[in-house]
Amino acid sequence: MKALLVGSGGREHALAWKLLRDCPALDLIAAPGNPGIAELARCSPVSVTDVAGLLALARSESPDVTIVGPEMPLALGIADCFRDARLPVFGPSARAAEIESSKVFAKALMHEAGVPTARAEHHTHANAAKSCARTFGAPVVIKASGLAGGKGAIVCDTLDEANRAIDDMLVGGLFGQAGAEILVEEFMEGEEASIFGLTDGIAVLPMLPAQDHKRLSDGDRGPNTGGMGSYAPVSIVDSQMLDDILERVFIPALTALRKDDRPFTGVLYAGLMLTRDGPRVIEFNCRFGDPETEAVLPLLESNLFDVMLAIARGESVIGHKLEWSPRSTVTTVVAASGYPDEPRKGDEITLPRSAADVHIFHSGTAMSHAGKLVTAGGRVLAVTAVADTIVEAQRLSGEAAGQVRLSGKQFRKDIGWREIDRFSNR
Repeated sequence: MKALLVGSGGREHALAWKLLRDCPALDLIAAPGNPGIAELARCSPVSVTDVAGLLALARSESPDVTIVGPEMPLALGIADCFRDARLPVFGPSARAAEIESSKVFAKALMHEAGVPTARAEHHTHANAAKSCARTFGAPVVIKASGLAGGKGAIVCDTLDEANRAIDDMLVGGLFGQAGAEILVEEFMEGEEASIFGLTDGIAVLPMLPAQDHKRLSDGDRGPNTGGMGSYAPVSIVDSQMLDDILERVFIPALTALRKDDRPFTGVLYAGLMLTRDGPRVIEFNCRFGDPETEAVLPLLESNLFDVMLAIARGESVIGHKLEWSPRSTVTTVVAASGYPDEPRKGDEITLPRSAADVHIFHSGTAMSHAGKLVTAGGRVLAVTAVADTIVEAQRLSGEAAGQVRLSGKQFRKDIGWREIDRFSNR
């Protein structure tokens, strides 16, 4: 079997690692890949946004399936392009991917389908948006409607902060075209949970819930980031709650997409707030999350490749079953100096010695002309530890992250703290 994997981050490194565990004889090509993926696959220097180049690569390699990692190529229509060429592809059409690429569209779809979510209004003019924020009251959330690299949602504790965020997006062009239309959204209280659903467009196979940590520093302080770590599973999302999420979130959303002639196949990611009134959707994504993927996949004991291949071929997921390890994972992200505002590139990285049950997934790395591993992005590594308890997983992940040699590195030491508090209070 042969597969083409599109992407270059920690999510794609974790996918490559899992696919080869499932199918050791798999001939895997990655575009463009990264130094970690290069140890597992053949890498081709084709950008994730070069849909024509990726199509040419697929035609020359003839993979049995193409698996698309990031959201941008999906929003650009890579799945449509590949399906038109009769090449099996795992990922939704551009119209279906609007559930992530347009938060305004996603919010309207949720309201129409009865999916529980925060109330919100969309705006393109700053004064009207500020008036709406005053009506909602602080705290309030200001969101860029388009793709903003996981940084487009700003939680504002005061109206002054909300006004600045609105001006930054609608007047200052902080996120470019992605922020030309925004949502002013009600603030929801509770814990977050991320759930991936592998879907053929009708049936859904839910994966283990994970929890992302967005703030830069320990104690959930500092600026928002693309994610500084995650853990799995999340014990408060029990089987009954998961069934409720399937019935009230995934199935209605997929049904509404089909009715709107946007059938969604691939993986639908639901970012949830677990409020006093039950789970409510913060956002949908059209792909695996990062860094949650690096925490979830090491616990999946059954074959992921077979499910992805079936979905890419237009087959049903009914009959497939996901089996999970009873252990826990903690993923600690090691970020470059200056992240998230101005991450420094080109700093040399030295990895710690390999250890049992610790996986180091490359996110923002490159090889220098001198053959050295260096930083090439903000989030550099995702260090995942698997252990019998979350306390031990946190310890192992933190120790390995601490052993990474990188000037000015940043990482949190408290990933999984809510889950650990739950167990310590029992």
